[in-house]
Amino acid sequence: MNRKPPLSIGIENYKELISREYYYVDKTLLIKELLDKGEKVNLFTRPRRFGKTLALSMIQTFFEKEMDDFGHPADNSCYFRNRKIIQSGEQYTRFMGKFPVISLSLKSAKQKDFATAYSCLIQQIAREYERHRYVLESDSILESNKEIYRSIMEQKAAYSYYATSLSFLSDCLKKYHNENVIILIDEYDVPLENSYFCHFYDDMISFIRSLFESAFKTNDSLQFAVITGCLRISKESTPCETARRASDHAHPKGVFTGLNNLNIISVLSADYAEYFGFTGQEVCEMLCRYSLEAKMEEVRHWYDGYRFGRTSVYNPWSVINYVKTAVSDFSAFPRAYWSNTSSNSIVRELIDKADSTVKKEIEDLIAGGSIEKPVHEDITYEDIHKTQDNLWNFLFFTGYLKLDDTHFQDNTIYLTLTIPNEEVRYIYQNTIREWFEQQIRILDLHPLYEAVLGRDCHTFETFLKSQLRRSISCFDSSESFYHGFMLGLMKPLQDYEIHSNFETGEGRSDLLLIPLDEIQPAIIMEFKQVKRFSEMDSACDRALLQIDAKHYSAELIEDGYEAIIKYGICFCKKSCRVKTAGEAASEV
Repeated sequence: MNRKPPLSIGIENYKELISREYYYVDKTLLIKELLDKGEKVNLFTRPRRFGKTLALSMIQTFFEKEMDDFGHPADNSCYFRNRKIIQSGEQYTRFMGKFPVISLSLKSAKQKDFATAYSCLIQQIAREYERHRYVLESDSILESNKEIYRSIMEQKAAYSYYATSLSFLSDCLKKYHNENVIILIDEYDVPLENSYFCHFYDDMISFIRSLFESAFKTNDSLQFAVITGCLRISKESTPCETARRASDHAHPKGVFTGLNNLNIISVLSADYAEYFGFTGQEVCEMLCRYSLEAKMEEVRHWYDGYRFGRTSVYNPWSVINYVKTAVSDFSAFPRAYWSNTSSNSIVRELIDKADSTVKKEIEDLIAGGSIEKPVHEDITYEDIHKTQDNLWNFLFFTGYLKLDDTHFQDNTIYLTLTIPNEEVRYIYQNTIREWFEQQIRILDLHPLYEAVLGRDCHTFETFLKSQLRRSISCFDSSESFYHGFMLGLMKPLQDYEIHSNFETGEGRSDLLLIPLDEIQPAIIMEFKQVKRFSEMDSACDRALLQIDAKHYSAELIEDGYEAIIKYGICFCKKSCRVKTAGEAASEV
């Protein structure tokens, strides 16, 4: 029997993955495509957990002329034995171990204020200087530059030195190796997004811009660069610059200002599409390797559906988690693994700001429908609240929506968007549930409960209608939504046990409210849903007749509850009708 390699969760270091013989989906032809295309600065934007960090680690391992503290070179060829890039020939393998590499992740800058975020960034820069400290042994570097190098490495340098630190390190490495430098930047947009929401955006954009301009725009020591993030941010600006542009019509100043050699590879790009995420063939091979072929349709339903360029891909993070779980427990149900990797704040932002039109669009998406929106690839964080279209674009580029179709009209590209799969649909549903529960907590529900206990159908109905208009249906069927809606409203009722689909009499009542004090009335609610407003009255009557026909109150009577209130409630779209037993049937 062939040994099945272990599956890694969260290991993003290529060397560790290969040396410990974890299962690896071979993406090494990304190296070949980078060399073939020969672009100077490449920006890859992909959703979180789609393999960006691992890809950069793989690129670093292949290209880096790695040195120890004493300046002795390392041989990394063992990490690519039998990989696709080796099979591509000597015209590619001759670049293995040839270049010095600067590798920097900016994710540590997700902090509450600029001082802390800046401190975390210079720590990362200092570690990279420490990793290359062997250059201090070189006679080709001036002593004055060695002093600057040490001050940066020891985190004692002035702001201006850190703002140009990547360019300075590139020059030092080139002098030592006599080769240009490859620069790899991971999660470049994390400091920008975080600083915007934490209100120190101007300071952060100023620092990141200086760091990038010196590294990518005016760096004669640069061989090529790869930058990764979730969003393309190319027109960022401070308020002062915004005002200046308004007065003198200047061009936007952004993170990549004036970088005319920037190659942006977004989810709309056809190039490199198969290197982030798993293709259908790769998922099939993985499932076969672990004897899980029977799970293919379930995996497709839950984790497929993304489209990068013209290539369909699966969420790699979720597929690996699912396979690892299924290997241990074949009968385990699929889960929304991706939802646990982020706060999903962008979905919550959309829901919080939703007007009636957006609420309808969200409902249509969850029900399996589509929406059409103009695409804006240059959205900035300061633009996010200007229109709802911008929020939809953020959701698309970060993986919460997928592209189904495009068309061009009035010089604008329009995208037809849908929810990619069941996992992402769950994220919407769960976020909406949490939002609804929060709304309930801040509502004054006393008028509702007084109406329910006092058989005041008019007030009860009016309250439900007002909340229905504010709510968003987050279930696969309308009946499920209305049931969850009523359960959420009734849960906070004190001194009552709330039972949903409770088995009683000859069936299951939709909602049963049993008082802890037998003197208080017990309440039975039966729900109906219709498509036409004209059918609501008769549906309420049917609900009340069902309560009697199936004897839902029998056990309550047997337990000695003296007062029982029966409600037949019918829902139609964002409206409802409420009746009690006294209006259509005999009361118990």
